[in-house]
Amino acid sequence: MTERPLSPCKDICALDASASVCCGCGRSVAEIAEWGSATASRQHEVVRRSSARMRSPASQTYLKA
Repeated sequence: MTERPLSPCKDICALDASASVCCGCGRSVAEIAEWGSATASRQHEVVRRSSARMRSPASQTYLKA
């Protein structure tokens, strides 16, 4: 069984200008909503995707709080 990751939430909850990605953690609104009921595998996928969003050059433009 895969251990659940820690939530990527940084307590900086603010949506980007398109209102689709959190500026604090990089998760989409859908990913935030599903977090509590997601499987450990899915949570790991969400963490990988949100981390990639936060590292992308585009995040410097649209993920500003």
